[in-house]
Amino acid sequence: MNALSDKKVLMVLTSHADLGDTGEKTGFWVEEFAAPYYVFVDAGVQVTLASPAGGQPPVDPKSALPDFQTSATQRFDQDSDAQALVAHTAKLADVNAEDFDAVFYPGGHGPLWDLTDNATSIELIEAFLATNKPVAAVCHATAAFLNVKDPNGEPAVKGKAVTGFSNSEEEAVQLTQVVPFLLEDELVKRGGDYQKVADWNAFAVQDGLLISGQNPASSELAAQKLLAALA
Repeated sequence: MNALSDKKVLMVLTSHADLGDTGEKTGFWVEEFAAPYYVFVDAGVQVTLASPAGGQPPVDPKSALPDFQTSATQRFDQDSDAQALVAHTAKLADVNAEDFDAVFYPGGHGPLWDLTDNATSIELIEAFLATNKPVAAVCHATAAFLNVKDPNGEPAVKGKAVTGFSNSEEEAVQLTQVVPFLLEDELVKRGGDYQKVADWNAFAVQDGLLISGQNPASSELAAQKLLAALA
């Protein structure tokens, strides 16, 4: 019997498809879903997918470009079962934290718009933390932590080591003027001990129940930290 086979992880994807008012599309970044998904599945963990709107979450079209393909994205492209799961995500409002052992938020620019102030998502993360269950996010999805409060009403990231897509990475993709806010700045504003490494390098950090990864390359690392926390 696999030690993790009784563990259940919820993965929360964005439902937001528009990249500001540029006319371009965004959504979730394929690698940031696929890499963690296979870390969990290969460990025997049961994975459930949810999104604010339910159904098929939008995929960031850039994440499907050849430059951004990895062994995990290639595996996902061949995996009709995983694709069917993504096409039929549960509605976030119908999900109960009690049914899961941990939650993981894949990034892409979408979460900046629909998971930062999402009351359902905030309550969900607060419920995980209150019951001593780990929460993880990678890249822009660390935005989902910004308005989460601890039991004392303080920001959950206050005094905690956290990471997420850096200002210099946002500058490199030329979206500094498009995004609703700069994630690094907002984490710092809430008292987070923001940490990062050089752009595009893999980096993930855990502080208590909070696990975060800096960028797409950090997806697998963040998922492995979550697995270790579950074990």
